[in-house]
Amino acid sequence: MPKTLLIKNGHVIDPAQNMDEKADILIEDGKIKKIGKNLAAPAKTKTIDAKGKIVSPGFIDMHVHLREPGREDKETIHTASRAAAKGGITTVVGMPNTTPIADNQTVIEFILSKAKKESLVNIQACGAITKGEKGQEIAEIWEMKQSGAIAVSDDGFDIQNLNVYRKALQYCKTHDMPIISHTEDVNLAKDGQMHEGAVSTRLGLKGIPACAEDAATARIITLVEDVDHRMHFTHVSSKGAIDMIKLAQHKHLPVTADTTPHHFSLTDEAVANYDTNAKVNPPLRSEDHRQAILKGLKDGTLSCIVTDHAPHLWTEKQREFQSAPCGIVGFETMLSLIITNLVNTKVLTLKEALAKITINPAKAIGLKNTGTLKPGSQADITIFDPKATWTVDKTKLESKGMNTPFHGMKLHGVVTDTIVEGNHVLQNKIIKD
Repeated sequence: MPKTLLIKNGHVIDPAQNMDEKADILIEDGKIKKIGKNLAAPAKTKTIDAKGKIVSPGFIDMHVHLREPGREDKETIHTASRAAAKGGITTVVGMPNTTPIADNQTVIEFILSKAKKESLVNIQACGAITKGEKGQEIAEIWEMKQSGAIAVSDDGFDIQNLNVYRKALQYCKTHDMPIISHTEDVNLAKDGQMHEGAVSTRLGLKGIPACAEDAATARIITLVEDVDHRMHFTHVSSKGAIDMIKLAQHKHLPVTADTTPHHFSLTDEAVANYDTNAKVNPPLRSEDHRQAILKGLKDGTLSCIVTDHAPHLWTEKQREFQSAPCGIVGFETMLSLIITNLVNTKVLTLKEALAKITINPAKAIGLKNTGTLKPGSQADITIFDPKATWTVDKTKLESKGMNTPFHGMKLHGVVTDTIVEGNHVLQNKIIKD
């Protein structure tokens, strides 16, 4: 690939710089060299004409499931990176619930080494808080950080022993390691299949009450107040949890939070025909919770958006509802759901929405020199047409997974170009393999 790249005639939106104007961007040696109007191209410079399109910092997805190592039949680091690039996502953070669990430096080093060889995008690793994600004994957090892990989480599980959680917070504070919290009281949620409410009653499925998330959020906030170490609440889905997170932020506690496109786009009605593609954890909740999520996004309580990309085999999702695994694929629909269900409905402006997938997640987990187009920063850039439409076809996704509840939906917003560290990896289709 050429060492220099010039993006011309685009409408540049960079929330980190409060920039929203037409401009050109010059890239040299994988970095943003210059940004301004009518930039001249040096000799042998590849030029991308972005006329009529938005040019943004590359998207950051801080909650994904790569499946490798251990479940390469569901997804690999390479196929995940292709799907991410197709969705304009230039940096992803892989959760630790691989096989084996990423609770030690050996697994972290394997993931990052494999990513360096096979990924089209930047892959960051998140280690487990406790050994085996069993919530009993703190994992080798310092060693994992030394090996390149940027955060820890027991995603998929919540630590029920508050003494263990408190000690983990204290240890992470010592080593400046952010925690990403999957927040759920397992006793309240036990054997639940979907949100507890009218739809679960009608379908005869055991529900997961919203208070399972609310109660767990409250107890973790008390630990954060005690230890004073940053905590990021992920895939927030209940109005009670949002209220408590907002209160914690008003008290200036080091608390941030995200939600997912499926939680702001769908309700538990999506499960009405026992559609396992709409089975997620935390579950899709009722409309009052969805409205609270929209309000939380608008007022900034929920500062980030993540996909919780979780590919499964189609045979697993074909099982009866109670036996099917939770999770959907999300890379390739993220931007379109944001534009269709947040920007076009005027919940957020486009600049506000882009902040939630660029600079805000970068700040939440301490990523440096990314999430912005500021000169000197890493040249991770996404170019997209917000007015273009497409129809989701699960059979044409880059991911190995086809488990999406959005199959057949017409959405606005199409990514045309993805640039990672100055490399042009997507131009309408994957061009760098």
